[in-house]
Amino acid sequence: MQKYAALLLLTLISAGLKAQKKEISKEKWHWGKVKQDTTAGYAQVLKVDNILYISGAVSTEITPEGITNVYRALEQSLKSFGASFQNVVKENLYTTDIEAMKKYNDSRKVFYKNDFPAATWVQVARLYMPDAKLEVELVAHLPKD
Repeated sequence: MQKYAALLLLTLISAGLKAQKKEISKEKWHWGKVKQDTTAGYAQVLKVDNILYISGAVSTEITPEGITNVYRALEQSLKSFGASFQNVVKENLYTTDIEAMKKYNDSRKVFYKNDFPAATWVQVARLYMPDAKLEVELVAHLPKD
C-alpha cells in the first residue's frame, strides 16, 4: 500500500511540475513590420488560443470621421488574424467626452452590422496620448479548429 501511495505522490508532483512549466502560446501583430512596440511596451493584437486581445485604437476627435477612423483601425487589427467585427465579444471604450460619443454612436454601430458585443463605455480625464479623446479596445473569438 505504501508503494502505491508513494507512486501516486510522485505522479502528482511530476504532473504539477509539468503544469508549472507549460507556457501559453502567443502570436502577435503590430503596425508595420514589428511584432510589438518596445518603447511603450505593447502589441496591437495578441492571439492566445482562439482569442484576440486588441489594444486600443485612438482618435483625437470625437466626430463621425474620428470614430470611423478608430473602427477602421480596429478592423485592420481584426483582419490581421482573419477576423471581423462579427467575432468581437467585448468592447471597452474610453473617452474624454461621453456625451459626444453618444451623439455620434451611429458611426460605431455600422461596423457591427446589428451584431453588438458586450460593451463598457467610460469617461476619463485623459488618455495615454495627451491629445487623444477616444480609445477603443476589443476582445474577439475566432472559430475553434
